[in-house]
Amino acid sequence: MHEVVVVASHGVLAFDLSTPCEIFRSTRRADGRAPYRLKVCGVTRKVETTDFEIRLPAGLEALAGADTIIIPGVADLDREVSRELVQGLRAAAARGARLASICTGAFLLAATGLLAGKRATTHWRAAAELARRYPAIEVDPNVLFIDEGNLLTSAGATAGIDLCLHLVRRDFGAAVAANTARMAVVALQREGGQAQFRVDPPPPNDGESLGPLLVWIEEHAQADLSLGALARRAGMSTRTLSRRFREQTGTTPAQWVVHVRVRRAQRLLETTGHAVERVASLAGFPTAATLRAQFQRMLDTSPRSYRRSFRPG
Repeated sequence: MHEVVVVASHGVLAFDLSTPCEIFRSTRRADGRAPYRLKVCGVTRKVETTDFEIRLPAGLEALAGADTIIIPGVADLDREVSRELVQGLRAAAARGARLASICTGAFLLAATGLLAGKRATTHWRAAAELARRYPAIEVDPNVLFIDEGNLLTSAGATAGIDLCLHLVRRDFGAAVAANTARMAVVALQREGGQAQFRVDPPPPNDGESLGPLLVWIEEHAQADLSLGALARRAGMSTRTLSRRFREQTGTTPAQWVVHVRVRRAQRLLETTGHAVERVASLAGFPTAATLRAQFQRMLDTSPRSYRRSFRPG
């Protein structure tokens, strides 16, 4: 029987902790047998969450017998990671155990050094911080989960469900995973990645640098936003504007404009019943086909699927 151990640290996110428990406990083979044995342990026998305390049946010694270890997220990214946890995870990986993090659990997994040179993800709000603290990790903030063999990471909250179902599918096939998804009343595989959930802050309007131009672009998505037009509005050459964009935003004017127009299309799909062709026009795209292509490239989903997910009713 495959042993799954879920390990809780102080400040553990309760949703992340309960998700693998529900998925792996409800998994059944075609003959009704349970393929997983589940244990929950903690860095201490009592851990604190934001709202309550949890008493746990085992300590970190439970990691020694695990085939798969699930590391839920934590609320405070600045809290010191338990040295004993780091040692236990490294030892488990060395003997071939599979390690999987949910949400900000990626920070705990990253503290072991095992993710160096690997792709990883976490909640989109924490992705930049993960990349800053661990530059040897290739952080992808747009996906729901990443499978690097015996090291897996997932985005926030419900992406943990996607990750756990992926593990079930890996272990026992699509039919068992589909039945588990039905029991949990969730989709076996969701369309798109977490880029569709990300909310970007508005550009600053501080009267300095490119701030005013970025605000103007946000407000005039349908205008001519070619490089030449933007350079004329900013009162500088195209070469200077391109250089300033790269310095201050890390991207090009053309890429920035596409992001602005995709965000505008997202809001229109969420709040109106306009046809995709009309949405494309209002967002500044020349055709609906262009909108669809940019949605697929940036959000890994289609406008129609996005609307089904995010428009109330």
